[in-house]
Amino acid sequence: MTLTMKSHRNPDAFPTVQLFLLAIVRLAEPVALTSIFPYAWALVKRFKVGNEDDAAFYAGLLISSFSLAEALMGMYWGGLSDRIGRKPVLLLGCVGTMFSMVVVGFAENIWVALLGRAFGGLLNGNIGVIQTMVGELVTKPEHERIRANRAVPFVWSVGTIIGPMIGGLFADPTDSYPGLFPKGSIFERFPYLLPNLICAGLLLVSIVLGYFLLEESHPDMQPRVLLPDDTFLSENTPLIETSDAMKRPAVDLRDENYGTMRSRDIPAGGAWATKDTAAEKQPVVSIFCKRIMAVILSLSIFTYHSMTFDHLLPIFFEDDRTLTLTLLGRGSPFYSPGGLGLSLQAVGVVMAVQGVIALFMQAVVFPVMAERLGIYRLFVYLMLLHPVVYLLVPALLYVPEGMLYPAIYFCLAVRNFFSILLYPLLLILIKEATPSSAVLGRVNGLAASAGAACRMAAPPVAGYLYAVGRRMDCTALAWYGSAIVAVIGAVQCFSVKRERVDKGKRAVVDAEE
Repeated sequence: MTLTMKSHRNPDAFPTVQLFLLAIVRLAEPVALTSIFPYAWALVKRFKVGNEDDAAFYAGLLISSFSLAEALMGMYWGGLSDRIGRKPVLLLGCVGTMFSMVVVGFAENIWVALLGRAFGGLLNGNIGVIQTMVGELVTKPEHERIRANRAVPFVWSVGTIIGPMIGGLFADPTDSYPGLFPKGSIFERFPYLLPNLICAGLLLVSIVLGYFLLEESHPDMQPRVLLPDDTFLSENTPLIETSDAMKRPAVDLRDENYGTMRSRDIPAGGAWATKDTAAEKQPVVSIFCKRIMAVILSLSIFTYHSMTFDHLLPIFFEDDRTLTLTLLGRGSPFYSPGGLGLSLQAVGVVMAVQGVIALFMQAVVFPVMAERLGIYRLFVYLMLLHPVVYLLVPALLYVPEGMLYPAIYFCLAVRNFFSILLYPLLLILIKEATPSSAVLGRVNGLAASAGAACRMAAPPVAGYLYAVGRRMDCTALAWYGSAIVAVIGAVQCFSVKRERVDKGKRAVVDAEE
């Protein structure tokens, strides 16, 4: 009898501790992406790149450089995690993000800042790897459909609280807190260093906790216990037995077919390509099937217009308020000069409150709505109504100053109702569209790359439209552009079909829960 180590985690219990640790590590990307939002526009103006009207465009380039690099490497990190495990890829992403934030904090020109952001994106494949780990940690259907798939968006919401709050409250501390950070200190020379150092410290904590406490979730790297003496062993057998080592020969992690699906994994009606080896013909699944691509396309469209909102919101809030009560009579939707004229610190607070609203939507509203309407029906409704969000924001220009903050929070509540509820639904649909866990890492890597590509394109395009609109007294132009993309997503969502797997002869239903 062979004895190996085994995790003490009960496979039937909800993996609360491991998901909590995963959540801490997951904070890396939202903190890195959103902490720069409140001050990106001010940072670009400090670098004196172009004229002031073009600052929104260059701020978009600065923000998108992280996502561009992430998109280029997303599938690579997903595939690498299939070969060497999820944990090392995850921790490397956190280290790269931490380093990039320090570089941005010390940047004295836009090129150094761009390089730092791009380096962090190159090493960050966390979003796809983490979603894969969630799918591997949670195996019971009653857990994975709602509770587990809320975990990643919930943590994203936490990151959208922490990131903008740190970026807004601690940017330029010698001006905001002169008693604590006097003139002549390092923070006067590098006014945006402090928020980056704080975020880097939080990432360091997540790296330490993840390294020592987070378990590897890869199914072929799970330890087993009390293996029988006749279990097949070879020189290629891994030190830790695979999850089904008692049923078939050991897995060779160096085999060129490792990570592909075996014949017993072929679903009815699946599309396959065959691959000859010395021992057998091994079918290999293509992840570029119609069903998977339709969901990823919906995710990409949503990611694009959602990212334009996150990029435009602080710029619109901080831009000078030039619309006066005497001009309200024009009433034209195409006359919307400037922004709301809020301070950098006020924007940080507003965006932190937005994060709190997002948490409420994720923790309270989402499970109720998903239970009552069902996953697919709720997904369609949210996609259809999403364009409304981008028509509400420019109307804030016409709100009297005494009612401005209630109106802002109303807009943020509407926006978060749509976006926070929609994201976990897309994750569930991607998981359901994946034919086997053997290719889950690659599917999530593809989704992460597609999402990162859209996050890369969104800020500079939205920034360019804002710059054009600013020159023609129509800053709403950028918001209308996002609304058009959301309309495209509303039409495309009907191409997403849900396959219902029969149990015996259970029918497959596409469009209802």
